[in-house]
Amino acid sequence: MTVLNRSFGQPVAQTHPHILKQGEVTPFVTKEEYSQRRHNVFNLALKQFEGSKNVKDHIMIFPSAYKMFMTIPIPYPFRQNTDFSYLSGFQEADSVLVLHNSQKLPVSHRTLSPETGMTSVLFVPRKDTHAELWDGERSGPHGAVEITGVDGAYNSEDLGQFLQQYSEHHANYVIWYDIEGNVHPQLHRAGIEDFILQGRQKCVETTTRSVHRIRVIKSPAEVQLMQKSVDIASESLEEVMKFSYPGVNEAYLEAKMEFECVLRDAQMLAYPPVVAGGNRGNTIHYTRNNQIVPGGDMILMDAGCEYHGFTSDLTRTWPVSGRFSPVQRRLYEMVLRIQLKVISLCTPEFTLEQVYVYMLHLLGEELVSLGLMKKKDKSSNHAEEIRKFYPHHIGHYLGMDVHDTPTMSRHTKLKPGMIIAIEPGVYIPADRTSVPEQYRGIAIRIEDNLLITESQPIVLSDKCVKDPDHIEEMMAAAKS
Repeated sequence: MTVLNRSFGQPVAQTHPHILKQGEVTPFVTKEEYSQRRHNVFNLALKQFEGSKNVKDHIMIFPSAYKMFMTIPIPYPFRQNTDFSYLSGFQEADSVLVLHNSQKLPVSHRTLSPETGMTSVLFVPRKDTHAELWDGERSGPHGAVEITGVDGAYNSEDLGQFLQQYSEHHANYVIWYDIEGNVHPQLHRAGIEDFILQGRQKCVETTTRSVHRIRVIKSPAEVQLMQKSVDIASESLEEVMKFSYPGVNEAYLEAKMEFECVLRDAQMLAYPPVVAGGNRGNTIHYTRNNQIVPGGDMILMDAGCEYHGFTSDLTRTWPVSGRFSPVQRRLYEMVLRIQLKVISLCTPEFTLEQVYVYMLHLLGEELVSLGLMKKKDKSSNHAEEIRKFYPHHIGHYLGMDVHDTPTMSRHTKLKPGMIIAIEPGVYIPADRTSVPEQYRGIAIRIEDNLLITESQPIVLSDKCVKDPDHIEEMMAAAKS
């Protein structure tokens, strides 16, 4: 029997061979890929100041997340800060990643890469027998280097001294730090704030836009992780559809989704799901999920899961009884037609904003043909009328966060390697007296996750049933 002499604060290949292979920091992602991410981000920083004679030194500071508590000593489930996780793979709270290109610091604080002259340093919670008795193992500085492959690591309380030393040896440097995000208030006060207030820097730039420009394009390993996350959510959502029945409590469907996702190795749901029966689907972010769904209503469920840091985001709408009414089917098939058309536009020729405008055009035509809207004329704002039936955007970037890389504009041309969510729908509240009564109280959304390629997109969620005939067949088979 092999006895492990080291303990770590997160899964590693030695302790979790069923999750990680040798050389991986997190599933599918190697030390080499994490190192490349750090160099890519640092290179963007250097390029921004290329040609500036007065600026040679850059220091980038990325705090981790911190534990939050429902009440002492009961913590909320911990989720690592996404940018910190993307660049290090380190999963412990109260840590900081520093990237710098100083040649003036003591040798113990620098291991310059020949590519960018960059050194990567982690500051992590110190090993503490008493704390680890209560909260589990910590990796400590030595373990952090072993896990992540950074150039060096120190205890978190050494950060202030390190930054003070840096400021003493430098002037007119650029600090890269998400000062507006206030990611870790305690670590900010413990040294980062003083470092900035000394004013020896040329300027302070945000890290967020640089990291998002890298994160928005997924590597092959990230695509694998995303496909797995989407597969888990797709299979689980079908199980929820088969489980549903007239009179079901929305809370049961939420519980079923979480159960099925975790059973397939997801760590958690990606966000509080929307499980909305009938008219409640017209509340876009309805998450109370505590009502009974009577026969005759449809269920709109927006849910996804997180698989080793990567999220899925799907929406399906189905009749709780297992069969669409004629009116429900008419609206559902309309949304499905629109979705299939806009998916075909998700190519490098277009932006998400252009796809959205095209979707509004299609929806307007369909609503007019159903008699739910008047034809376009000079006396009315046609686009505004359409948005009453569809008040949100057609889609968003998807990845480590559900609404991933939010600093990336929807006016940016789509690029191969991007992953997006596309979610057309129609919303007709019960009090919308301008439409025939038979259509009131219906909400439908169909959301899929797409990988952008050089040509047509790959629908990562194509395994999740959405054809109305197939939905009815699947639910009938489940009941029999």
